[in-house]
Amino acid sequence: MKQLLLVFLGGGTGSVLRFLISRSLNRAEVLPLGTFTVNILGSLLIGLVLGLAYRHNFFSTNAVLLLATGFCGGFTTFSALAYENQIFLKNGDFLSFGIYVVSTVAVGIAAIYAGIWLSRYVAAF
Repeated sequence: MKQLLLVFLGGGTGSVLRFLISRSLNRAEVLPLGTFTVNILGSLLIGLVLGLAYRHNFFSTNAVLLLATGFCGGFTTFSALAYENQIFLKNGDFLSFGIYVVSTVAVGIAAIYAGIWLSRYVAAF
């Protein structure tokens, strides 16, 4: 039951923060900057948390559930990414679709690696 509560609390916090960031950054621009930002920040954070947890034993299993599964799971949003890309395709905006998909996946994976790399320096403190 404790683990479910940790995931619930982390997920709720991440979802609220995602809503606030997306609401402030998703304007009528070419790409949905808010969704892109939360997905990249979430990728960086999950890389950092998991790097600290698994490489350096910095976080307990419960902390990983709260931060990685809960917070990052609630903070990032694949469904919004999929929906926004569906709109690009429906409108025939194949260039924005391609840029958004490729940049989100490539930068997201790079952010995970950056988080894992940063975990070495955070663990040194």
